[in-house]
Amino acid sequence: MNARLESMIASAKDAWTAAQNNGRVKINVTVDTSSIAQGADATLGALREAVRANNLAADVQVTGSWGFCWMEPCVAVRSAAGTRTVLYANVTEDRVPEFLQRVVVDGGDMPELALGVVEGNPTAEIPLLADHQFMKGQVRRLMANLGTTDPGNVDHYFAHDGYAGFGMALEMDAEAIIKEMLDSGLGGRGGGGFPTGRKWDFLRNATADPRYIICNADEGDPGAWVNRILMEGDPHLIIEGMLIAALAAHSTEGYIYLRYEYPLAIERMQHAVDQAYERGLLGKDILGTGKDFDLFVFKGAGSYVCGEETGLINSIDSYRGMPRIKPPFPAQAGLWNKPTNVNNVESYANAPLIIRNGAQWWSSVSDQKEKGTKMFTFSGQVNWPGCIEIPFGPKVRDVLDQYAGGMRDGRKCKGFQPGGPLSGMLNAADLDLTLTLDPYREKGMFLGSGGIVFFDETACIVDMCNFFLAFCEDESCGRCTTCHGGTQRAVEVIRRIQNGGGRETDVNIFEQLVTTLVWSNCLHGQFAPTAIKTSLKAFRDEWMEHIVDKRCRAGVCPGLIRYVVRSQGDPDLPKAEDICPTRAIYQDDGQYAVDDALCIRCGACKEVAPNGMEVVDAIVQVVPAGAAAAG
Repeated sequence: MNARLESMIASAKDAWTAAQNNGRVKINVTVDTSSIAQGADATLGALREAVRANNLAADVQVTGSWGFCWMEPCVAVRSAAGTRTVLYANVTEDRVPEFLQRVVVDGGDMPELALGVVEGNPTAEIPLLADHQFMKGQVRRLMANLGTTDPGNVDHYFAHDGYAGFGMALEMDAEAIIKEMLDSGLGGRGGGGFPTGRKWDFLRNATADPRYIICNADEGDPGAWVNRILMEGDPHLIIEGMLIAALAAHSTEGYIYLRYEYPLAIERMQHAVDQAYERGLLGKDILGTGKDFDLFVFKGAGSYVCGEETGLINSIDSYRGMPRIKPPFPAQAGLWNKPTNVNNVESYANAPLIIRNGAQWWSSVSDQKEKGTKMFTFSGQVNWPGCIEIPFGPKVRDVLDQYAGGMRDGRKCKGFQPGGPLSGMLNAADLDLTLTLDPYREKGMFLGSGGIVFFDETACIVDMCNFFLAFCEDESCGRCTTCHGGTQRAVEVIRRIQNGGGRETDVNIFEQLVTTLVWSNCLHGQFAPTAIKTSLKAFRDEWMEHIVDKRCRAGVCPGLIRYVVRSQGDPDLPKAEDICPTRAIYQDDGQYAVDDALCIRCGACKEVAPNGMEVVDAIVQVVPAGAAAAG
């Protein structure tokens, strides 16, 4: 290994060991976008202030996410003796004084907030974290440092063998690096599954210079945040992977294309890049090896189609973010018309693990065609929205029950949506599909980058299609009329159905749109109607109920429902009257009523007065006179 790099790793390990054995309590606070949304910043500030004010022998540190996103803020406490670490959840700002008193000052536990013992002996009240339902079966490789290291401290990364894979790659030629990647079976983690090593080889064999590599961190699918978890929790892992890719492809310049809506990820990635430059890992003559590689963090402007590699390239090129027509492919003419590779965040992050531990070790965790581990996020109407890392292969039903905690409020799963708005929807009968690529390809869908959204009977399929198609319409780059106009027509038809104007010919219109949009210039237009196509197969009865019966069973579609007062005695009705934005709820002679002409179906009244307000069908079927007697 390079002597300078070996020295940095050794020094960092010594410093880490000394810090862990300095006789002070270690308090690690998860600070990422999910935890900040639940008050982690306030918890962190309160912990630091209380430790300082009380002169406690404790070190407070920021760390990445454990994946328990629904239970943030999470705080791990390691004893002064270094023999025991316990992970706690829901440590809100108001709980900090009692938490510090019991856990740090008294040296005890707080079982009511404990998730489990990370290291050390469990107790009757606090079992091992490894035995927690959420942790069983996980194989944390990409997430190994999350919860342990400070993402803003490069020495913490060095101390856990960070950049050792790059050091080993420096002693390999490009062909050997690519062979190791191919032997591992690593496929693209953005949903395509194309062999990463082969992609790097295409760039290695390109005939023009310079050659560029790009990390696609434009994670825009609703319900997916696996890339954000990695960038906010272990940014140097991604940088190291890009350095290895640069060696394999003979590239001297790279870009991390980050979506603008990820401010914390941008901040931490940029800080990590700056640190890598300071340590001589980036720039000219890296570590005295004669290798050059410059890396830049590039902020996207919020365009969803920039998740497509050529749209992303156009954006960096200072053009409008719209996908190019292929060929030529990026490996021949990409950024500034020079050879370019674009890989997903997870694809790069796996490279250091493969080089450091070997292809056989990396692939042995899975007996599926897809090798290695994959990060998934679960959200929607589930009990546990969170992030996990598991080998490919388990059934969707099993991960729903084990890792997402089942459906909220004991309801049954109606269906799920993998792969983002371009992928489509499946019903509960498909919960036995495995988390591998082929089952979804066979249905004209894709698994995507790892976000899976579950929904129950309270969700309306037509309304969900409206959301996805409106999103696709809004995010269409406008380059081809097929996509731009086709998504507009689809949204118009869906909204007409939602407003009570459905026609039986609408199904034929949808089928025509599906067959027409396949001629769009890029995948955005080609897959935009997938939600309609798949839902017409899986939930056709619900579509026909909207179109023919003019009824929305979920009570969501505005033209098919109305709000009425169910219980005049509900004490929350005054709140419903106050919150109504159009004053549709009023009192008449002491009785509450709803002026349907003013009601905009916002649902606010039902939220504040669920027992007093009721959603009913807008169209009441009138029974002909004498029909009841005749029956």
